[in-house]
Amino acid sequence: MSKLPSHPAPETALVSRGRIACDGGEGALGHPRIWLSIPEDAGWVDCPYCDKRFILEGSEAAKASQAVSG
Repeated sequence: MSKLPSHPAPETALVSRGRIACDGGEGALGHPRIWLSIPEDAGWVDCPYCDKRFILEGSEAAKASQAVSG
């Protein structure tokens, strides 16, 4: 399941850890802080609140993301 979804994310972050926190990054306009775990077989996860995509460095998803953006 390392293939990235076909829909683009509004924001993408390359991360070095499989467990990350997301709060929307907008201060009072953000969302409650939640913890997300990136599945090893996928290499990415989208925040259910703000749709920010977190991609694990070194994963197949990261390689696919670099191929698309670069």
